[in-house]
Amino acid sequence: MTRPRTEQVSVADTPYYHIVTRCVRRSFLCGTDHSTGKSYEHRREWLEDRLRLLASLFGIEICAYAVMSNHIHLVIKLDPESINVLSGKEILARWLFLFKGPLLVQRAFRGEVLGAAQKDAVSDCIEVYRNRLKDLGWFMKCLTEPIARLANKEDQCTGHFWESRYKSQALLTEEAILSAMAYVDLNPIRAGMADRPEKSRHTSIKERITPCFDLNKALQGQEAIGDFDTFPVPLKPLLHFEGAVRNEEQTGLLYAFKDYLELVDMTGRSIRAGKSGFIPKQLPPILQRLSINYDTWLTNTTRFEQVYYRRFGKRARLRLVAA
Repeated sequence: MTRPRTEQVSVADTPYYHIVTRCVRRSFLCGTDHSTGKSYEHRREWLEDRLRLLASLFGIEICAYAVMSNHIHLVIKLDPESINVLSGKEILARWLFLFKGPLLVQRAFRGEVLGAAQKDAVSDCIEVYRNRLKDLGWFMKCLTEPIARLANKEDQCTGHFWESRYKSQALLTEEAILSAMAYVDLNPIRAGMADRPEKSRHTSIKERITPCFDLNKALQGQEAIGDFDTFPVPLKPLLHFEGAVRNEEQTGLLYAFKDYLELVDMTGRSIRAGKSGFIPKQLPPILQRLSINYDTWLTNTTRFEQVYYRRFGKRARLRLVAA
């Protein structure tokens, strides 16, 4: 029986989640359909661009992503506090960039004079929008629906383009977060689309190695509903690596980027034809620091979705969350 999202996504348990959403059609979302020879490569950019724009508008941080031929992978961190501190005007600017909104809300955003009852109604709308900008379901809705419309128009057809529900897995430990990120960043290599991370196009690791995101290009073709001369908020980069644990509040990933690159490279080298269970003798220091079980690390990063259904973490942590 399908479980409601309220039982699967809880910031109180963990802000980190692995998300997968798939195309339902036989034809590919992106890449080349080998049965027809038609290329849909340009659709990868549609997804990548919209993903980065939405991450800047919503209270969600992107840790890792990979746009594949018929599905996308995300590792995200929920950050509701970044939305809680915004003013009503800032909430409206973000929401009206995505949706038209009621006429009364549009008038309030333009600064027109409103009556007391009208102001109360606008305040209620602002709180609704504030909650939606913190919600993973609305984030995925805003990501997938416009892509489906564009693809349907291009294919000259109608109907469902995506599966009805995206899949989410709670990442409860540091090992879970690293394993999911490595799994996502290595997806193109396992699929034979690239032979090294720096050549894995439309992935987070490629973007981290050679930043090339063009905001103006990404905004082309995006539906801006409000009267915006520019993007209404600063562009949010991928969630940063802290480099080390310090005695102060830290909002990024508690690892060094260099260590993560070595970890992904080592894991990628270990994935070989006919040697799916191969584990190298020399392991990078980060595995030792996190006390990761050497015998299961490679399995986690090569069969992440199959091994873990909805939640991933150490057994004691899983029991605590289940309770």
